[in-house]
Amino acid sequence: MGSSREAVHRGDVTVGGAVYCAGMRGNRIKRERLVDAAVAVVVGVIVVLVARADDRAGPLDLALIAVGSLALAAHRTAARVVLAITTGCLLAEVVHAGPSAIMALPVVGAVHTAARTGHRGTAAAAAAVFLGGYVAVGSASAEVAREALLLAGWFLCAVVTGLADSNWQAYLRQTEQRAMEAERTREEAALRRAGEERLRIARELHDSLTHSISIVKLQAGVAVHLARKRGEEIPPALLAIQEASGEAMRELRATLEVLRTDEPTGTPALLVERARAAGLAVELTVTGEERPLAATVDRATYRIVQEALTNAARHAGPAKVNVQLDYGEGDLTIRVEDDGTADPAGPPTPGIGLTGMRERVTALGGTLDAGPRAEGGFAVRARLPLGEAGEAGRDEGVGTRAG
Repeated sequence: MGSSREAVHRGDVTVGGAVYCAGMRGNRIKRERLVDAAVAVVVGVIVVLVARADDRAGPLDLALIAVGSLALAAHRTAARVVLAITTGCLLAEVVHAGPSAIMALPVVGAVHTAARTGHRGTAAAAAAVFLGGYVAVGSASAEVAREALLLAGWFLCAVVTGLADSNWQAYLRQTEQRAMEAERTREEAALRRAGEERLRIARELHDSLTHSISIVKLQAGVAVHLARKRGEEIPPALLAIQEASGEAMRELRATLEVLRTDEPTGTPALLVERARAAGLAVELTVTGEERPLAATVDRATYRIVQEALTNAARHAGPAKVNVQLDYGEGDLTIRVEDDGTADPAGPPTPGIGLTGMRERVTALGGTLDAGPRAEGGFAVRARLPLGEAGEAGRDEGVGTRAG
């Protein structure tokens, strides 16, 4: 019971904490989208007010300004598309109604966001196209030339601040990742120290109590045997000592087994329920003939599902996760897939969790495939044999408990 409660508690800390982080990330994304939409509306209103003051308030003018400005709301998900739309609309407005420096305001914002997401060349090219069109429409007058130089400075600042922002965000992500790895390392060190302390306590109990109780039980048994052999009446106190010492030995062995056990005794269904209760949209599907697994296969299944749910909660964002256990005739296939933000063009660097999963699967003679899906999201697929490897694992598990 103690081992079970501890394993479940560790699962709650790992999966539940990661799901909480995912929920916080989802709330942050919603706030960012609301702020982006508000900024796009403010930019559009400013440009429209200036255009009305300059007698540029025709239906086509307003439509081009509105589309070019409101497109900025989607700069986090499609920076280059936003840059193309904003530059095209505002340049068309300049061509239609003549040069006006305020028309470059949405374009400057789009150039900044494109440079921040790493598209420096595209941002510089869009700025050059807008400036070229601006100068061409103005017939190269001195006033237009001065405005063009001013706008060139704006665009240069937009590109530079975009690069600086990109570097700062990368630094923040690296700092956050290092902090998460440090926290994970501290948790693993704490669990390792707790395990070492349990083993020390188990050794102390075994060396001190087991020997003493065994002697008491042995002496009581010998006294009872001699009394029966001589035909004497056995004192009730002696029988009570014999029975109590035997019960104490059984309880002590059970306690030592709990202290020496550091393996999870939960199930994937329990992990899914905890993740769902913590806010992660996850479903469990079981196909094939479900049956008891060998100890090693059962532990590996638990750990794979636990780590996959933890990674989905930490990195997939507000995504749906599907856990599938497929019981075949000779193997068990585990699939944990999400429709999150993983990019197929950027495979992740294997961390401690994925490496541990691969080691567990390889030790059982199985295969593991983990990476982004072609349709988006991330998938973990593991196949664990249930034949000879499973029987060996069952024998190993029984032997461990017997020892």
